[in-house]
Amino acid sequence: MKIAIVDDDPLVRMGLRAILASVSGWHIVGEAGDGAAAIQLAIEVKPDLMLMDVRMPGMDGLEATREIVALPGPPQVLVLTTFEVDEYVFEAMRSGASGFVLKRVPPTELIEAVRIVAAGESLLFPSSTRAVIEKFAARESVDMPELTEREAVVLRQLARGRSNGEIAADLFVSVETVKSHVASILMKLGVRDRTQAVIVAYESGFVTPGAAADL
Repeated sequence: MKIAIVDDDPLVRMGLRAILASVSGWHIVGEAGDGAAAIQLAIEVKPDLMLMDVRMPGMDGLEATREIVALPGPPQVLVLTTFEVDEYVFEAMRSGASGFVLKRVPPTELIEAVRIVAAGESLLFPSSTRAVIEKFAARESVDMPELTEREAVVLRQLARGRSNGEIAADLFVSVETVKSHVASILMKLGVRDRTQAVIVAYESGFVTPGAAADL
């Protein structure tokens, strides 16, 4: 996997590089210190995943994320943040980032976070991610397309931060069946991954704040 690191602090970049480069098969293909350089890096080296700080001088990570996910065959974007409940983080996810990870997590959790996002498997740190979405998702006139009964159940499970394996176990179906339902949901909602699907679910009122935890 090719990984690019974007942060305005050289020491942070150095630490992230040391941690991620220690994983067999992972290659750090570039670094950038601001959003504009991140976009150029994405175009030139075509990483599979970008670790993106959101608060940077010049072009911030929010605008950079919007432009990067609009590129042909864009990388997954994993946001780096200091604060768990941060409107900047929510807007980054709404703009196309696949999740976020706290800068203070232990190296093992950072590595696992990268693995999960790279696989497109599930939201990161479900309770934290859900807290961000519930706090900042605004009820808007978002139309929810017609979903099958099973797709509706799967989308509500996604809102809990459940993995494909966990959903499959709950519904007594195969993981491949769950993947098929998720793919259909993403296509119907017109979104690129599970994070954006959950945001649409909240903003359309399909899932309400507090409800996902009780499903």
